Amino acid sequence: MRIEHTRVRVQVPATSANLGPGFDALGLALDLVDDLELEATTGGVEVLAEGEGAGSVPTGEEHLVVRAIRRGLDHAGAPQTGLRLRTVNRIPHGRGLGSSAAATVAGLLLARGLIADPAALDDQAVLDLACEFEGHPDNASPALLGGAVLSWTVGDVVRAAPLRLGPGVLRPLVLLPRTTLSTHAARGLLPAEVPHRDAAVNAARAALLVHALAGSPELLLEATEDRLHQEQRAPGMPQSVELMRVLRREGFPAVISGAGPSVLVLAAAREEVAPLVRRFVSDPAAWRIAEVPLRETASSPVVG
Repeated sequence: MRIEHTRVRVQVPATSANLGPGFDALGLALDLVDDLELEATTGGVEVLAEGEGAGSVPTGEEHLVVRAIRRGLDHAGAPQTGLRLRTVNRIPHGRGLGSSAAATVAGLLLARGLIADPAALDDQAVLDLACEFEGHPDNASPALLGGAVLSWTVGDVVRAAPLRLGPGVLRPLVLLPRTTLSTHAARGLLPAEVPHRDAAVNAARAALLVHALAGSPELLLEATEDRLHQEQRAPGMPQSVELMRVLRREGFPAVISGAGPSVLVLAAAREEVAPLVRRFVSDPAAWRIAEVPLRETASSPVVG
């Protein structure tokens, strides 16, 4: 496999995983994107980052996008090359919006754009390789495919099925705190076992959520009930979980976005939620509220 193109660009979106009961299985893409431009060179590695993470992320081989590019080229049997990478990062880091999944998918797609035969890094390969980095596909799948996606694994193979969405069902609202929380720390708060009754409730709610997304928005509140991971993570993000509880008591389908600490409301307007934040949060200025539409288009590299 040879390197055919020397310049590649890609946009990859933020994602929100779990959506309440769909732990490690459900996710959606948000129209908040990182822009990346790559040039293959004869030199070493140069990373120029703007926006989120600028000044704190690695600027060499340890950069996550660079590592993903290297893995993608190896998978395709293509030679390694010097890299000049420029990123404009808009996805907040450490907030449960899939920044690491976006970086991984972006790197693999940039590698696809470099090589002569893109089929060597098709969507299935990208999902499988992304899970080597991420461990689970609920962020990587929507980052690649767009829309809302149901993901699962069969052995080491990732499967992903885009969900059919009813018109106007999703009106995502993201509540972003100043604080951050690593996925590793959030997972460390989860128990090794859960009661059978709670598992059964989550299975029913996850199925109901797929139905609600297809065209029954009135069921979203009930469909987003979770008993497996959100309350269990409250010690690591008490304000986020309390805000989620308040919003749900007021009838909004609010969930913790991914591993948190951001809160996602599947259907709401900013003017509906802002008064509740001012009323119930001790430091409302520590939260930013953003209406972020669903991103329905798939991510794909553009060469030249």
